[in-house]
Amino acid sequence: MNSGDTAWVLVSAAMVLLMTPGLAFFYGGMVRSRGVLNMLMMSLGSIGVVGVLWVLLGYSMAFGNDLGLGLLGNPVEFFGLSQVLGEDAISGTIPTTAFVAFQAMFAIITVALISGAIADRARFGPWLLFAGLWAILVYFPVAHWVFAFDSDSGTVGGWIANRLAAIDFAGGTAVHINAGAAALALALVLGKRTGWPKDPGKPHNLPFVVLGAGVLWFGWFGFNAGSALAANTSAAVVLVNTLVATCAAMLAWLLVERIRDGHATTLGAASGIVAGLVAITPACSSVTPLGAIAVGAITGAVCALAVSLKYKFGYDDSLDVVGVHLVGGLMGTLLIGLFASSVAPAGVSGLFYGGGLDQLWRQAVGAGAVLVYSFVLSLVLALLVKAVVGFRASAEDEAVGIDETEHAETAYHFGDDRSARRSSVSADEVERKLEGSRA
Repeated sequence: MNSGDTAWVLVSAAMVLLMTPGLAFFYGGMVRSRGVLNMLMMSLGSIGVVGVLWVLLGYSMAFGNDLGLGLLGNPVEFFGLSQVLGEDAISGTIPTTAFVAFQAMFAIITVALISGAIADRARFGPWLLFAGLWAILVYFPVAHWVFAFDSDSGTVGGWIANRLAAIDFAGGTAVHINAGAAALALALVLGKRTGWPKDPGKPHNLPFVVLGAGVLWFGWFGFNAGSALAANTSAAVVLVNTLVATCAAMLAWLLVERIRDGHATTLGAASGIVAGLVAITPACSSVTPLGAIAVGAITGAVCALAVSLKYKFGYDDSLDVVGVHLVGGLMGTLLIGLFASSVAPAGVSGLFYGGGLDQLWRQAVGAGAVLVYSFVLSLVLALLVKAVVGFRASAEDEAVGIDETEHAETAYHFGDDRSARRSSVSADEVERKLEGSRA
C-alpha cells in the first residue's frame, strides 16, 4: 500500500462528492425561483439513495466477480462491504475501501445528472424511487461493463473494459452517455412543461449557475485525475488535459453564440465549461494536451448547437442534459478514435496518429451499447413509476411551484419583515422622509 496514492484517492473522492452539490447549484440557478429547492433536493436525494445502495449491493454488482459474459458482478460477493475492511484488502496500491468510496461518488453524480431533464415538473418521492431502481438496474451493471477490469487474482470484469477494449478513463459512457440517455427517456415520459416551448423559463440566478460550474470544474480534477488511482504521471497528464479541454470548450461555445446570436452569454460560458469536462472525461488519458484542446473545442461547438435540437424534435429536456451530457459524452468517446496518441498514458493511437480505425470502432460499439441499454431500461422504469405511483406533478402544482407543493418551502422570502414594516408607515411619513432627503 502506498500512502501517497491512498491520500490522493481519498481527497479525490471528497472532491467528486462535492460535485453533486455543485451540480445542484448549477441546475438550481437555471430554473425558475419557485423550483430551485426541488432541484437541490433531487441532487441531495440522489446522494442518500445511491450511498446506501452502494454499500448494500452496488459495489458488488459493479466490481464483484463476473457472473458471465461480462454483464454483471456477483451482487452478494461484497454485500455490506465487511469483506473489504481488513488490512489485507488492497486494490493496486490503495486500500479497497478507498476505491469503494471513490467509485461511490461516481454512482451518486451519475444519478443526479439525470434530474436536470425533468426540472419543474417531477414529484420528489417518485424521483427517489426511480433513482434507486435506475441505479440498481442500469448504473451498477454499466459500471461493471466499463470500469471492472480483469485482475491477476482471477477476478473477471466487464465486457467493454476487457473484451471490447474501448477506452473510457473516467466515465464518458458509464456516466455521461448513461445519464444523458436516461434523461431523454424521462423527458419523453413526463412530457413538456406547461407553456413550453413558448415559455422556456429563464434562469432565475445566473451567479448560482457560475458557482455550480466552478465547483464542478474543481471537483472534476478529482473525478478525472483521481481515476488514475495513484499520485503519478498519469494523474498529472490527466489533470492538464482536463484543464485545457475545458478552456477550449468554453471558448468554442462562446464563439458559436457570438456568431449565431450576436452575443456571448454567462450561461453559455458555464455550459461550455460543463461540455468540455464531459468530453474530456473518457479521453483524458489517451490524448496529448493539443489533442485535448481539439476534443474540447469540437465538443463545445457541437454541444452549443445540439442544445437547440429539443426545439426541433419537441422533447422538453429542461436543463439540456441530452444536449450537453449525452452529446458531449458521445463526442468525447468517439474522438478518442481520432485523437488518441501512443505518447499519452493509455498508449493507444487513433486514426490521426497512425492507428487506423481499430480504436474508433471499439469506441463506437461501447458508446452505442450503453446508449441503447440505458435508454430502453430508463424508458421502462419511468413508465413503471408513472403507472404505479405517478411521476409528474399536476398542472396546478406546477403553476404554484414545485418547491411549495413538494417540499412546503420556498427558496426566497422577499421582504416578509420589510413588507410588514412598510405597511405600518403611512403615506404622509413616506412623503416627509422624501422631502427631508431632498432638502
